[in-house]
Parts: sequence; structure tokens; C-alpha cells
Amino acid sequence: MFKDDQRWRKEYNKFQQKKSAFDEETINSNWLRADSINEVKAKAIINKYGYPGYNRVGDTSNDFWAIVQHCDDDIAFQERILVLLKKEVDKNNADRSNYALLTDRVLVNKHQKQIYGTQIKLDPKTKKAAPFPLKFPKSVDKLRKQMGLGPLAVYVKSFNTV
Repeated sequence: MFKDDQRWRKEYNKFQQKKSAFDEETINSNWLRADSINEVKAKAIINKYGYPGYNRVGDTSNDFWAIVQHCDDDIAFQERILVLLKKEVDKNNADRSNYALLTDRVLVNKHQKQIYGTQIKLDPKTKKAAPFPLKFPKSVDKLRKQMGLGPLAVYVKSFNTV
């Protein structure tokens, strides 16, 4: 599932650099199809087993999280995962930074201010990266540190060097 999740995202990056063997339409349609199939599979996994934490699947738990992170067309599902993921994080059975990333993703998808500054947008004029609006801008780095994330300025800078 994770390979399928990443394949067309990587191909899109190649396309942006004019290095892909595929056109944009082919990439986008395959990307959407892979996400759709993975979403169905992720829901089946959750319904049958609950959230797959480290004790059940090892580091593959992070791959599962990435798939859920890309289920933007079903925010209710992502919110359901947040509840399950939080329980696993509290037991040190899942990555807290993944919880932070999904929390922000859901908030941004709901047009609300994010907490950890993990969701980034590019200014179309300047082509510079910046976080979507923050709920607690003065304490964002403290909140990020609690979730195992580095300083926001360093994170944003990493997008500006790509």
C-alpha cells in the first residue's frame, strides 16, 4: 500500500523536473486511483484490527499513517484515526510526530488554524513556503518539541530549499 501511495507522488516530482516518462494527466489519474484503493484498504484494516501500532506491525505503522494522511477526501475518517492514533501514542505504540501531522492536516482541511505548523503552502507569487495559519504562533516551537518535531523555522526552510 505504501509503495502505491508513494509511486505517483514521486512520479509527479519527476514530472515537475521534466524527468518523468508520464504526462501530468496520467500521473494525476493514477495518483487518485492509488489513493482511492488505499483508502478502502485502510478502512478495512481499521475496522478489522484497529490502528496498527508498532506492537502489531513495527515501523510499518508509519507507512499506514502516511496512507491515512492522504485520505483528505474523508476528513471524518481522518478524525476517527486521530482518536485511535492518540491512544497508541499515549502507550508509546505509535509516533507522536505523526499524530501532530495528522492533527494539523485535519484542521487545515476543515479551514481551521493548525497547532504544530506542519502543513505548508507555497506563495504563488514569491514561491516561498510558509505554514498555514497557526492557532498558537507564540508557542508553536514548544508544542512542536513536545511532539518530537524540530523548530518551525528549520522545517519551513527545508521546503524552500527543495
